Amino acid sequence: MTTLPAPAPIAFRPSGPADVPALVALVESAYRGDSSRAGWTTEADLLQGRRTDPDSLREVMETPGTVLLAVEREGELVACCQVARREGHGYFGMFAVRPGLQGAGLGKAVLAEAERMAREDWGVTELHMTVISAREELIAFYERRGYRRTGELTPFPYDDERFGLPQRPGLAFELLVKPLV
Repeated sequence: MTTLPAPAPIAFRPSGPADVPALVALVESAYRGDSSRAGWTTEADLLQGRRTDPDSLREVMETPGTVLLAVEREGELVACCQVARREGHGYFGMFAVRPGLQGAGLGKAVLAEAERMAREDWGVTELHMTVISAREELIAFYERRGYRRTGELTPFPYDDERFGLPQRPGLAFELLVKPLV
């Protein structure tokens, strides 16, 4: 029996302006277009168009109380996420894992680091996120990690192309919440 070597460890660091092009490419590859279909987080059947752009990422990076984490393996960008300190809770978003690496535990490790950071570095006791409510498989992934559906829905901004071009009616964001105690 052949044993495969363990994957190289991952490293977390705050991203900076020089990371913007690689981060845009990563996020787009994980959610939009044919490349996203290599992973399970694709939104290609729900939304077309862009998922993010350089200006949006720079805005996230410049927001006080917000960190856009770059996740690297052997110096190569493999994932990212936004962790923000909001009034009374933390917020998790802009989560992307390179499609070919999805399903191997990398996303779980990134989510765990975001939760640790919010709890230990900022002292928040709850982490919030929003997920397109039609993404049942993705919501189930978060529920297995302790997030609960709140039923609180925000309509999808159909008139704002910055969020993508909806391919069906009835899309909404649902708030998911996890206690960090």
